[in-house]
Amino acid sequence: MGEVKTVLDRVWRVDAAGMLGVLARRLGDLDVAEEALQDAVAEALRNWGASGVPENPAGWLVQTAWRKALDALRREANGRVKVAELAAAPPGPPSGDDRLAMIFACCHPALPEPSRIALTLHAVAGLPAETVAAAFLLPRATAAQRLVRAKRHLRDHGVRIVTPPPEEFPDRLPSVLRVVYLIYNEGYLASDTVERRELAREALDLARQVSALMPGEPEPAGLAALLELHESRAAARFDGAGRIVLLEDQDRTLWDAGLITSAMRRLARAAARDRPGPYQLEAAIAAQHALAPAYERTDWATVHKLYDLLVTVRPTPVVLLGRAVATGFTTGPAEALAEVDALGGQLSTYRLWHATRAGLLRRLGRVEEATEATRRALALATNPAERDLLARRLDDLGVSAP
Repeated sequence: MGEVKTVLDRVWRVDAAGMLGVLARRLGDLDVAEEALQDAVAEALRNWGASGVPENPAGWLVQTAWRKALDALRREANGRVKVAELAAAPPGPPSGDDRLAMIFACCHPALPEPSRIALTLHAVAGLPAETVAAAFLLPRATAAQRLVRAKRHLRDHGVRIVTPPPEEFPDRLPSVLRVVYLIYNEGYLASDTVERRELAREALDLARQVSALMPGEPEPAGLAALLELHESRAAARFDGAGRIVLLEDQDRTLWDAGLITSAMRRLARAAARDRPGPYQLEAAIAAQHALAPAYERTDWATVHKLYDLLVTVRPTPVVLLGRAVATGFTTGPAEALAEVDALGGQLSTYRLWHATRAGLLRRLGRVEEATEATRRALALATNPAERDLLARRLDDLGVSAP
């Protein structure tokens, strides 16, 4: 049973979005697809121990879920006609197109913006309701209700799980780009584990697909470039013990030069269209770090100017926090701390606000305040590697972590 659970866990992490996508596309109902897939997983738990794990576990789960969905439809009077139509063409293997179709469906304009993003994180990234709740700073019950309403909304409006025609792309693009970025962030530094590499790679693949789907739009290219730059550092982000290695301490020979080159080419093509947007500007900031031969030779003046531009198109507290970090390297920690403190009313529950503030206080020699800010950051952090980093910072300050 232990081996079966291990296999199922791996298959779910890697293929859940594709499996759900191919089923939802064929069935036309996300709820039915999700319930059937859960039933298939339960059957696998019951049977694989005796019969052995199939050669293609994801394919087995899709076909089993498909049969269970058809059985459920046969039990419904209004579903019997649909069964004959569906049974003639069973689903094929999961693909990237299925995941992309799922994202576009979940980002349908009929859904309110928060519901679009919550549903996509749940259905495409496979994030549970509690993780979605954490992403929106909501109680778990509220997030669960939002997911239920969103799925009902799709069903009631007859939204099909297909990639829409090109004329519908612009209305959905902002939400699509945002959820792909959020999916990558969950893979890059997961909520409940060190990282989810397969989720980060899937998000990068989705960003590239969206960019290829809309070659005339610079922002999808900007997002793809941004994720390539982040992904280029994946091999250097953790040490052999699974501990975070900060950017200034990373071995830059481990960075993927091919991904950096690809990102720079994408960014150059996007910039040539002279329609700057937030993802292009974030990618340009990341490029400054990627191209610097050493951390101490980072062009912080250019980074700060890029943040100034980013603030004009995305004036969020998190962007302002990033600009404050750059201020710390261009003007000084005292000026940066003033900028950070000005954001306290909006970011007091955000762990990185406290961590950033702690770093600046430490540079200013205000050790007691730095210690308290680090403790606050640790109390808010959920990622185990991030918690370990903050605990080590407390240790450096001569204080034991709680």
